[in-house]
Amino acid sequence: MFNRFLFTRIDNSPLLIFRMFFGALIALECYGAIFTGWVRRTLLEPKFTFNFIGFDWLQPLPGFGMYIYFFAMGTLGIFIALGYKYRFSIISFTLLWTGVYLMQKTSYNNHYYLLILISGLMCFFPAHRNYAVDVRKNQALKSDSMYAYIKWIVVLQLLIVYTYASFAKLYGDWLNYGIIELLMRNKADYFIIGNLLQQPWLHKFIGIAGILFDLLVVPALLWKPTRKMAFVAAIVFHLFNSIVFQIGIFPYLSLAFTVFFFEPETIRHIFFKKKKPFLTNKIEIPRRQNGFYALVSTYFIIQLALPLRHHIIQDNVLWTEEGHRLSWRMMLRSRYGTIQFKVIDKENGTSEIIDLKKYLTKKQQNRIGSYPDFIWQFAQHLKKEYARKGKSVSVYAINSKVSINGKPYRAFIDPKTDLAHTSWNYFWHNEWILPSEY
Repeated sequence: MFNRFLFTRIDNSPLLIFRMFFGALIALECYGAIFTGWVRRTLLEPKFTFNFIGFDWLQPLPGFGMYIYFFAMGTLGIFIALGYKYRFSIISFTLLWTGVYLMQKTSYNNHYYLLILISGLMCFFPAHRNYAVDVRKNQALKSDSMYAYIKWIVVLQLLIVYTYASFAKLYGDWLNYGIIELLMRNKADYFIIGNLLQQPWLHKFIGIAGILFDLLVVPALLWKPTRKMAFVAAIVFHLFNSIVFQIGIFPYLSLAFTVFFFEPETIRHIFFKKKKPFLTNKIEIPRRQNGFYALVSTYFIIQLALPLRHHIIQDNVLWTEEGHRLSWRMMLRSRYGTIQFKVIDKENGTSEIIDLKKYLTKKQQNRIGSYPDFIWQFAQHLKKEYARKGKSVSVYAINSKVSINGKPYRAFIDPKTDLAHTSWNYFWHNEWILPSEY
């Protein structure tokens, strides 16, 4: 029965059209990053880039290098959509996108992480077996079918994303709608809808609808009687997010995923009218079945475990941020911090307060006081800079205070800890983060 569920051959129309949508969207994302100035602001203007800890060797390319980098990724997106040199294109894009993701986190977004996961999965999917340039060049590649497990891998990945996003909202500041009101406050000047976004009744609706949508949309799309209603709800939900929060391609990528929930014949009839129907339900057991089970099981165990890790780390993740990333904790908090860095020369005892404007862009300055890993990394950067001048220094974070979700500022970092000579704890709590008072 399990083999029938996973290894039945089904019409591959959903995968083919998703490849086209996916390629077009990542091309828009990458070209858009160039033309909107995101590449310039995020990767070129900063003198110092906050990469993911452990990936210091991943630094932005000098000169026009990052423009070329993003242009190359956008072009690979077009190749993916066309099915041109598909394996090379999707693997190359996945590696390049992962690189730029790990290269900086000042503009961190959960959706960038999801794009890594989907790109990685697409490396293994036969999405180029029809309606592709590759097939025109090699007819032996052509196929009208795919394994059913491809659909279910995508569905399970989305179920994990949405379910964890729903459960993460079950905390005080979401349930009393305070964080929603705060997120909407700076959107009062939006044309036409600005005043509407400030209404308490809308905040309540968004709060309740956000939890229910994330929790129910995948099951509702799977069940035929509710599928069309869920699809309409998805359009409304994601277009609202696109207009209000302006979060790039993610809302449209989410809508593209819905092709996997409709019957393949329906997708074929809409997008590929000339494509031959695939009517057989043949079961084909792959030669490396055990290897398949091991690979897929390992992947999803990791996906299930990562969003839970903050529960075994000391203190509240809303305060410490430890375990927040890669956990589908989206639109949950607003953080503001203040901080000063004091550098003490260990040889003569002289000290100075660092002028952050000389080191960081305005956006980086807005981030650094709020996130402990940013604070630690900047202390390490100062240590290295002074070492190049032949000085050995200690670095302390003083007057460090953070406000979460509009609450009063509280002391955040232990001012007695020499961050220049403190290691970063990757998997557990960093004791120099002061205890939460919230």
